[in-house]
Amino acid sequence: MKRSILHSRLKWLLFLVSFSFIMPSCHRTTDLSSPDGRTVIRFSLSPDGAPLYSVTRDGKPYILSSELGLKLEGADLSRDFRIENVTRASADTTWETAWGEERFIRDLHNELCVSLTGASGERMVIRFRAFNDGIAFRYELPGDGGELRIMDEMTEYNFASDPVGWSIPWNTPYYEGLWTASPLSEKRDTLCSPMTLEFADGSYGMLHEANLTDYAGQNFYVSRLEEKSLTSRSEAVSLHTYLTPWSNGVRVYGSYGSTVSPWRMVLIADNITDLAASRMMLNLNEPCRIEDTSWIKPMKFIGIWWAIHLDHYTWCYRLLDNEGKVKGLSPNHGATTANMQRYIDFAAEHHIGGVLAEGWNEGWDGDWTSNLASFTTPTPDFDMDYLSRYAAEKGVQIIGHHETGGNITHYESEMEQAFEYYDRHGIHNVKTGYVHSKLEGKEWHKSQYGVRHMRKVIECAAAHHVCIDNHECVMPTGLQRTYPNLMTGEGVRGQEWDAWSTDGGSPAEHLCILPFTRCMAGPVDFTPGTFDFSNPIHPQTRVHSTLARQLALFVTIYSPLQMASDMPESYMQHQAAFRFIEDVPCDWERSVVIDAKIGDYVVTARQDRQDTDSWYIGAITDENERELTLPLTFLDADTEYTATIYADADSTDWKTNPYAVDIHEQKVTANDCLTLRLKPCGGTAIKIKKIRG
Repeated sequence: MKRSILHSRLKWLLFLVSFSFIMPSCHRTTDLSSPDGRTVIRFSLSPDGAPLYSVTRDGKPYILSSELGLKLEGADLSRDFRIENVTRASADTTWETAWGEERFIRDLHNELCVSLTGASGERMVIRFRAFNDGIAFRYELPGDGGELRIMDEMTEYNFASDPVGWSIPWNTPYYEGLWTASPLSEKRDTLCSPMTLEFADGSYGMLHEANLTDYAGQNFYVSRLEEKSLTSRSEAVSLHTYLTPWSNGVRVYGSYGSTVSPWRMVLIADNITDLAASRMMLNLNEPCRIEDTSWIKPMKFIGIWWAIHLDHYTWCYRLLDNEGKVKGLSPNHGATTANMQRYIDFAAEHHIGGVLAEGWNEGWDGDWTSNLASFTTPTPDFDMDYLSRYAAEKGVQIIGHHETGGNITHYESEMEQAFEYYDRHGIHNVKTGYVHSKLEGKEWHKSQYGVRHMRKVIECAAAHHVCIDNHECVMPTGLQRTYPNLMTGEGVRGQEWDAWSTDGGSPAEHLCILPFTRCMAGPVDFTPGTFDFSNPIHPQTRVHSTLARQLALFVTIYSPLQMASDMPESYMQHQAAFRFIEDVPCDWERSVVIDAKIGDYVVTARQDRQDTDSWYIGAITDENERELTLPLTFLDADTEYTATIYADADSTDWKTNPYAVDIHEQKVTANDCLTLRLKPCGGTAIKIKKIRG
């Protein structure tokens, strides 16, 4: 009897608890904790009904009370709300990637969904998720399909302290800038997402967005602190969201019932290696929509690209005069049948999966922004039919190229036929390009206009079994989980700048910053692998690197389509070192940043997905010589391995003797520590292979 009464009371209590989450509520505060309990999000309404959130970490303030909301044309979704209902959910699943830095990713989070109703009947849902490595939230606009226009987003991040932010300005052309560090309070530009945060206690964070779909790209600016009541705490600093506008000032066109913002995410990490290990962005994207992904194959590739940058060849088949008229044919056109065949032969001999052809199609006549290219018509000196058959016989993929010059309307009119053309010729990878500061001469690349276009390209390419290497892209936000044919992209000051930049080339610290800034957003087509550091065309410019460092970049900078940038003749000058590029894969079972200091050095280890008996390590430093200790605890215990080490030699000097590489083998186990001696601008690359009895 007592047990029956107790059971009935328990059922009633559970009913009341459940009902409290779905009934209309006058409560103004509700909390959500991460699975490990360390991070807590508190949602509340201000006295005037404005939605607010705050975040604590280990009981200490992390983000102080900060505004949420949207401004629509004709409606203010930032105040006069009441809580309509609250629901909760949790997830703990593990999913397998089609390719990536990890084969298996665990999605462990708690969720809080707050439904709000405004004084005039407006509705908005804010969905929060708390992970062990950070928090995320997004806006959802329920309704009946009526059109809407978002004019501004009110999202704030009022940090309880003033961290150092690593950033580039929001309007940096194609994101090809040098990331710089300064306290957030000293930032004066509107800043690009992602932004990496370095706190005084040695912890790290990152602000970015996930699943950017039919919305404007996110940026940040520092608010004037004296205007905020929270600044009674002198160390607090406030960031506000700035959505990339259309040319008419509208931020987002949408409709009630379907418009959902990207996830606004804040990574929270105790140290730099934990930051690099986060997979929260991928977990915030939708599962894969491509049923059969067997045609999507990570690989290394080469191309005539570096030789063109050094003026050995031209992109253009025809040359134009100053009035835009054809004045003759280029004597050094790069994408010819003979050149491609030579590169295909080299790729086949050295275990390189693909060869990129840039400038193969009609329309590259000196100025593709005004001369609209054809994406299905080769130049007369490029025999696509023959080359596609020849490459297939050699087991090599041709990688196509579509340079649009930002002419989106023209490209979309030819896109379907272009991908059909590639599919017909057995071409399953294409590098797309948008070399113009604005699309159609008026819209930002990361505006909703650009985001919509890039999504069309990805989906159209997937229908024809074509993978995308997207240059002049929208900053990645994890869409490769949903569409794994979106394999890599540029969006970075890559190695091409070391061929012609008037500032002399990227400083050595640049590559010690990227793994914790741009690379956190997604795979990067940085194009490592320069083996010839001479530059007679632009003698003031060069790669700030040793040869060993170039090898290490194949591990520290991740891309499933990884380009070895230099010319075959350069690689044949250093065949022993080139062996590492032949061996290193670009698809991984596990990845671990062993040690790092942003801007100074990085040591990364990755396990081969196809051969889990093999690990690859890359270590790089900035302009300072450095000695690092590498513990091999990631290896299997009680097992012997052979380590093949490609290191800076005693005589290596990046200015006078960059080619000296000390290559040697030694036996190692999980109990060993390797001492890495890195010269200025130097590095070490290591292959570790399990010894089988």
